[in-house]
Amino acid sequence: MKRAILLLLLAFSASCLKAQTANDSIPKLDPKTKNALNAIDQFNYQMALRYNDRAMAKTKLYDLIARNPENLRYMEALSSLYFDAGQVASAALVALDILQVNDKNVGALEIAAYSLEQLGALDRALPQYESLYLLTGDNFSLYKSAYIQYSLKRYEEALNSVNMMVKNAKPDDKIGFAVSETETQEVGIKAAALNLKGLIYLDQNSKAEAKAAFTEAIQLEPNFSQAKENLAKAN
Repeated sequence: MKRAILLLLLAFSASCLKAQTANDSIPKLDPKTKNALNAIDQFNYQMALRYNDRAMAKTKLYDLIARNPENLRYMEALSSLYFDAGQVASAALVALDILQVNDKNVGALEIAAYSLEQLGALDRALPQYESLYLLTGDNFSLYKSAYIQYSLKRYEEALNSVNMMVKNAKPDDKIGFAVSETETQEVGIKAAALNLKGLIYLDQNSKAEAKAAFTEAIQLEPNFSQAKENLAKAN
């Protein structure tokens, strides 16, 4: 996994250095020819999607990106294709290139954050989730930020994020927890935040505070399996 992350970061660095050179080497087309080629490639891209030919769809997107480097929607579509296919390294690289141009692109932030997290590059995923929260106010992004901060042992930051969630959680905010290989339990994000707060305290050997947080989570969600298990561990 570490080798895969290293290769990803090296590839991203290389792509940043070479992107401008590559763009400069593309022949300039007159507007009429460019528009005609774009129309053909867009048609072929849609047909490839219709017939589930993902490889051809990606090829047409690469042609469109080369011809229209200023139009980020083609890169957005390419990143989504990679992401939907589970090719998270490629999805992350494309999303990061988009963010080099527009660091407020919500779709690219979502794909970069999740893909980098899946790759285990938590320190790279964290700023993407933090930016997502600042742009959208979405408590799920704040929860992911808090959990990664906890995983990286940045406990003070994690507690700050958790306390923000507890304060600002909405009744409809839910998050899923795996209870088996095939079953997920959905709980309110406030209870999830309190459960995470307990884990942070438990990591710091503050058992009394951990128990209080787990207990409060269970009071909000009486069937919260993970909080119950964590409370048992804290005793």
